[in-house]
Amino acid sequence: MASTNLTGDDRYRAILAKDRRFDGQFITAVGSTGIYCRPSCPARTPHRENVTFYATSAAAHEAGYRACKRCLPDAAPGDPAWNLRGDVAARAMRLIADGVVEREGVPGLAARLGYSARHLGRVLAAELGAGPLSLARAQRARTAATLLGATDLPLADVAFAAGFASVRQLNETVQEVFQLTPTQVRDASRGRSARMRAGSGRVEEGGPVLGAGGVPLTLALAYREPYDAAGVFTWLGERAIDGVEIATGHSYERSLLLPGGPAWFSVDAGGSQPSSLRLRAQLTDLSDLQTLVTRVRRLFDLDADPAAIDAALSVHPGIAERVRLRPGRRLPGAVDPDEMLFRAIIGQQITVSAARTALSRLTARAGAALVPDGDDRRPDEMDAAGSATAAAATGQVPGRRVTRLFPSASAIAELGEESFAGPRARSATITNVAEAIASGQLRLSHGDDVAEQHSALTAFRGIGDWTAGYVSMRVLGNPDVLLTGDVALRSGARALGLPSEPKDLTSIAEQFRPWRSYLSLHLWGAAPPRARAVAKKTNRTETAEQPPAASAAAPQTAPHSTEQPA
Repeated sequence: MASTNLTGDDRYRAILAKDRRFDGQFITAVGSTGIYCRPSCPARTPHRENVTFYATSAAAHEAGYRACKRCLPDAAPGDPAWNLRGDVAARAMRLIADGVVEREGVPGLAARLGYSARHLGRVLAAELGAGPLSLARAQRARTAATLLGATDLPLADVAFAAGFASVRQLNETVQEVFQLTPTQVRDASRGRSARMRAGSGRVEEGGPVLGAGGVPLTLALAYREPYDAAGVFTWLGERAIDGVEIATGHSYERSLLLPGGPAWFSVDAGGSQPSSLRLRAQLTDLSDLQTLVTRVRRLFDLDADPAAIDAALSVHPGIAERVRLRPGRRLPGAVDPDEMLFRAIIGQQITVSAARTALSRLTARAGAALVPDGDDRRPDEMDAAGSATAAAATGQVPGRRVTRLFPSASAIAELGEESFAGPRARSATITNVAEAIASGQLRLSHGDDVAEQHSALTAFRGIGDWTAGYVSMRVLGNPDVLLTGDVALRSGARALGLPSEPKDLTSIAEQFRPWRSYLSLHLWGAAPPRARAVAKKTNRTETAEQPPAASAAAPQTAPHSTEQPA
């Protein structure tokens, strides 16, 4: 159940049951103690009359409450409502988590959302109980607590990385939120679990060289059970771009350009806490940590509510059996909106493997190199100081390595028609989109309005409803996209006993709202290989003349497909 649908009585029953599924969906503040907790806090349950519920920890801070030292509510997975909802408050929360306030200030956040700073403040205060500065401040406190618990970085570096202007601000905020000094937060975190130390200038398990400023980190990323980690790793592995990504059935790593410079990260199932993944990373600029963590969480869909999703999908016997076999299936997101758009365009009409080949060739031609010139060693065999380490410890795929960044829009634009060795119309679309992004005419972000993003994309010749819907699914984390024009998806529907004609499939899929993106994952997974091959041969390229949908969440009927989405 989404947090927006919970009544006060529903929430109190959740804390009576100490149900971990609701952690992160709301905050429980106790008036008699002045603290706020996650729903599953092991402390004695307070009386109902002493409890106030808040949407965010920032709202609890504003009301004068401090974080519980026992359950650490700020370490819980995020509220799935921010992906489920498409209103201004939810879009603002996604952008704040991505670090927009730190980089562009409240005026920049408001401009991205199309409002004045004053009006945005009023909207957030009314919806969430706190304004954008308070929400960003709470985010900084969480980032600081994460760094204090996971690294040996000096307090000055922690303050800078978390977005504080000074160590004094760090001290004041941490003490106000946690009623502990930064040193006490570090000691308390170390006492709960043995975590890998970082900040000493080396990563024991490898990573690419990012220059003398590269900072290694290891963190735990919490999720809600059940979690189909193997499904996400497999999805990413099938689409991994040579030189940029490496994936196995249990791990994933890649390079990424963040606001402060190049970064490298890897994710595997070895989290140091229960129900968590392990994130290892090297950053050129420590202030990018909040942005990186947010994007990795989106990539692995860690804030989803699998219980609510699986329950909604299980109303149909055919889907229920798929859910039983693959509980907790997740919708892979995107760490770079521009990159995902290029992947979607290049993946039109071709198989996943062919799209991967085309993207790998594009990266080899236009992607910036991470490895220093003249250094033939594999980047994943080096630590931050550039010394070789044992490749066996990393579980890497022999012969593959992370050596490049995905090409920038300007680099792709410079290639022109040479960007894609295929139909000229596709090359023209890629070039036009790249030029628009490079010039600032097109600006994609995780906080876009669904309908506005759809309209902006379908204005380009060669981008139709399928591509725009798929980008909405991956970039915005839109949970309710159904691409009924996708032949492979319809074949999967037929295999599971659902109608395969777009109109009939759209009608019966109404019962799965608002989780039709997750339904799509199960339908793609059920498509017979032969049907995928037929889909490849029978589809045509999208054009701007196709009728635009009112929203990317609406059924997509463009006669287009890939073997599976790229």
